[in-house]
Amino acid sequence: MDELAEICERIGATTRKTEKVSLLAEYFRSRLLEDAAISAVFLSGRAFPAYEERTLQMGGASLWRLLAELADATEASLQVAYRKYGDVGSAAFELLQARNDRAKTKGVSLAEVRSTFDEIAAAQTGASKVAILRLLLKRSSPSVVKYIVKIITGELRIGLKESLVEEAIAKAYEEPLARVQRANMLLGDIGGTLQRAAEHRLDSVCLRLFHPIGFMLATPAATAEEAFSYFDHAQVEDKYDGIRAQAHVGGGQVRFFSRTLDDITASFPELIGALAALPNELVLDGEIVAWQSDADGGHAMPFSSIQQRLGRNRVSDALIAQVPLAYVVFDVIYANQTPLLDTSLAERMGILDRIFPAAGRLDPKPRMQEQPQLLFESEPQALSGWVLRAPTRRADSAEQLESLFEEALARGNEGLMIKDLQSPYTPGRRGKWWLKLKRELATLDVVVTAVEYGHGKRARVLSDYTFAVRKGEELVNIGKAYSGLTDAEISEMTAWFLAHTTADHGFSREVEPQIVLEVAFNAIMRSDRHDSGYALRFPRIVRVRRDKLAADANTVEDVDRIYRRQHGRGETDNSS
Repeated sequence: MDELAEICERIGATTRKTEKVSLLAEYFRSRLLEDAAISAVFLSGRAFPAYEERTLQMGGASLWRLLAELADATEASLQVAYRKYGDVGSAAFELLQARNDRAKTKGVSLAEVRSTFDEIAAAQTGASKVAILRLLLKRSSPSVVKYIVKIITGELRIGLKESLVEEAIAKAYEEPLARVQRANMLLGDIGGTLQRAAEHRLDSVCLRLFHPIGFMLATPAATAEEAFSYFDHAQVEDKYDGIRAQAHVGGGQVRFFSRTLDDITASFPELIGALAALPNELVLDGEIVAWQSDADGGHAMPFSSIQQRLGRNRVSDALIAQVPLAYVVFDVIYANQTPLLDTSLAERMGILDRIFPAAGRLDPKPRMQEQPQLLFESEPQALSGWVLRAPTRRADSAEQLESLFEEALARGNEGLMIKDLQSPYTPGRRGKWWLKLKRELATLDVVVTAVEYGHGKRARVLSDYTFAVRKGEELVNIGKAYSGLTDAEISEMTAWFLAHTTADHGFSREVEPQIVLEVAFNAIMRSDRHDSGYALRFPRIVRVRRDKLAADANTVEDVDRIYRRQHGRGETDNSS
């Protein structure tokens, strides 16, 4: 483990990507294969391979107290060191380095660290997890403690991404980078990928069912004209306002994974039965939406209807009955024991036709089905959910796209997805093969009421802003945003907020309500989290409104008007 800590220091000391890759490739070649494989996982900022569901579940407060105990320091001293470096590992190193007796430790091996992580993950209580980690850290040098803690917190902060680890593996074992990347994506195990690269067995890797892979991403298009400029012929689908989900089906089991590759199956139990009966092993791509069934087939409801499901490990029958769900399928990634990543979209649609024959083939006519077709419904009725095939059509002009876009909005959906029929499925990549056409619901002018220090490279600046709208003479919070401003703007804002703090809570500060921001968002939801009674979905800062005072900010009445328009129950919004 000392050698791993040393190479981390050397990698962190250079800003040159090529030098980082060369240093790491040399390190891999110099280690036993098993140690190199363990190192690859740790250097990716993980305690376990990506495909494993295990987590350490080490509470931040418990880790903080343990490090203060080992360093014989107060938690306040640790906090000061943290503010200096921006991560717990480096803070612990500074305090532990002063302990002369710790410099004489015998050290621990990579295998011992991995074994300890296994024990921590299996431990049932927080106290037992801390006790196991304490024994490991007591035997470790300050530099090793530093990187063990960094691995636990997932913040190596040495300028090393998993993509660079892949490059180093390719360089170390003289394998094409593309093959290494593909194997790692399919395996979900950078250590296993290293072993196969070293043995030149990358071709033997196949997709691992129930291990999620990255989702294909879409690039925003500003107008129908821009969107159509990339394609001669495009497949067009409505863009639904739900939860993107990858469904893995096989052996009577069904599991759903989110865009962050988290297992979200427990939150949507009524959808399991609708897929479990399929005889094929499949990986599908689609959207989980709140679904209102009616005589015309039904329609997707706003995201706020499904919001209560997020993060739930148990869902009551009452909640299931309150908000019916559908899984709208629009792509297939794996079928007949074959990955379909390199298969064109047109061919994948043909495979979906064969999997779900009730949905038929793409309609070549200029008419578009307004609603997804029902494929099947789960049983029993008490846990009723639907699996739907997303309707598709072909577009041959920008004018046709614009018309379809307006129709999608009229159906209550976010906009359109426009896809090149020749596109392969490229996980985790954003290109011009898939485009999304949508418009912001609105923007609001809001007042910053509180700020927080960021994370990683923003640990020393106030980059997370809580903001409010007006309610009579009061300001009531409605959301929080941390994206949209440049580094220069954040630095300028940090100086202003430090000078205009009304209450300092350490990591967060209440500030004078003078800074006005314009924020965009995807939707407005009812919420008890904020005094306004509302919350914004995906808020992002458009600009600092230096031309406006707090008294010029939008009001709760403005928010309510947009909310009602969003749900088709109000007048046209005229907020600015």
